[in-house]
Amino acid sequence: MSLNHLFANRTSRMTASEIRELLKLLDQPDIISFAGGIPDPAYFPREAFSEAMTTALSEQAAGVALQYSTSEGYTPLRDWIAAHMATLGVPCTRDNILITAGSQQALDYLGKLFLDRNDTALVGWPTYLGALGAFNAYEPRYDRLDPADNRAPDQIAADAAKAGGDVKFAYLSPDFANPTGITLTEAERRTILDRAEALECAVIEDAAYQSLRYTGEAIPAILALEVAQKGDIDACRTIYLGSFSKTLAPGLRVGWVVAAKPVIAQLVLTKQAADLQTATINQIAVAQVAASVFDSHVETLREVYGTRMRAMLDALAAHMPEGVTWSKPEGGMFVWVTLPEDMDGKALLEKALAAKVAFVPGGAFYADGSNANTLRLNFSMSSAAKIVEGITRLSAVIAKEMA
Repeated sequence: MSLNHLFANRTSRMTASEIRELLKLLDQPDIISFAGGIPDPAYFPREAFSEAMTTALSEQAAGVALQYSTSEGYTPLRDWIAAHMATLGVPCTRDNILITAGSQQALDYLGKLFLDRNDTALVGWPTYLGALGAFNAYEPRYDRLDPADNRAPDQIAADAAKAGGDVKFAYLSPDFANPTGITLTEAERRTILDRAEALECAVIEDAAYQSLRYTGEAIPAILALEVAQKGDIDACRTIYLGSFSKTLAPGLRVGWVVAAKPVIAQLVLTKQAADLQTATINQIAVAQVAASVFDSHVETLREVYGTRMRAMLDALAAHMPEGVTWSKPEGGMFVWVTLPEDMDGKALLEKALAAKVAFVPGGAFYADGSNANTLRLNFSMSSAAKIVEGITRLSAVIAKEMA
């Protein structure tokens, strides 16, 4: 029995994640996969989580850990996050923080909160595929977010009005972005803030990778820059999304939103309509692990992933044929590769899989499906030796296609 004819019109814009579908094909142990965007499970703080879960399930604590809790989130975890945000130049209180089931849930909530049909969302070109998936259900129009864009804000607003809506927010990941690995300069962040002020729209700062810097100097978060300008987080338009998925463990699905109190209050109502609360026991475990090992664990990840990033960049320089270019990230998990214009990443993937190496074609990261001659490589899941072997194989496939 099919009920498809009853589905809402918005479902036509819900499509399967190309990455999730691709990962289903990569169970073979002989494939070197650069396709995922996930942390290496060998470095999960398993012992710390085991101890935290044991404590949470002790006789005296289980009544709290296994019970309903507040929609805003577990208070000790929100307090830890407030202290963490202070180290990033964002003084705030627990009342500026909402705990979500990963930052992906926060993206869905923000799409629901801001977007009416035909409203404009400013996004990178390319941008995070999961953000497009979250926003698509609310039927927006996408426009390009680029600090170098020389269009006047009035023109951007006029284009949005012509399409039947308003500019509601600018979405970006300013540090080691997924998929490009690129980091925005402080000047570029200020440009985005100024443009948002002129457009009177929100800024959604997706900071999933901010802690994973391996080289270079840290750049202030956009929210930190705005707080410094305005003096009070409750006067800010920037909404900061954080996550423990890339630093501690993705399976527990614990992320957070930091924003002005009125925004948090509305997001709490959105959460109450969706799932009431994020899993209590998961929040308790994350709070204990973050308090005990966060800083030392992140240092370990920086050393491991930094070594792998350098191995990938060195291998690309050594083996890729002339005419292929790539980003040079300072952190995160990704390198973005641009092929000659007449090449197609999807077609190349089939041949790469035959050579037992995988990646994600880049077209899926563009709101309009353009730029098929791009691909994303992940370096967090493979050893340096495997990375060199995989890049050698991929370079040979590309060179053959270019010949």
